[in-house]
Amino acid sequence: MTPGSDEPVPGLGRRLAACLYDGLALVAVWMIAGALWVALSRAAAPPGDWWFRVYLLAVTVLFFVGAWMRGETLGMRAWKLRVVGADGRPPGLGPALLRFATALLSWAAAGLGFLWVAVDRDGLAWHDRLSGTRLVRRDQRTRDIP
Repeated sequence: MTPGSDEPVPGLGRRLAACLYDGLALVAVWMIAGALWVALSRAAAPPGDWWFRVYLLAVTVLFFVGAWMRGETLGMRAWKLRVVGADGRPPGLGPALLRFATALLSWAAAGLGFLWVAVDRDGLAWHDRLSGTRLVRRDQRTRDIP
């Protein structure tokens, strides 16, 4: 349990399973976004096209930040997790963007920011701490976030 919360904190395995699920969903979203890019530009993006990379990054930001502002991603829903801010509600735009940026750092450090959950006294990843958000488990008695 996190301080000030009566909700159980998810373990590393559950978090990573949700990440894997979200990764698969994100690949599908990238495929649709890529198809839209090709349809609108009438040409495939060359491998070094930095505009295409910026476009996919923007799609990725919208995918995660939009979902976190509603409380959960598709993977989090499947693994009965939700993201909350200090007040117990889904994070707003600022904290969700900060969570995304710091989650990139967590991954960039060879995943150490995620593995930190195993040694953190509150079960938080780097991006949880840095953004002021946290993941909590939803048990079957907890209602879904509206």
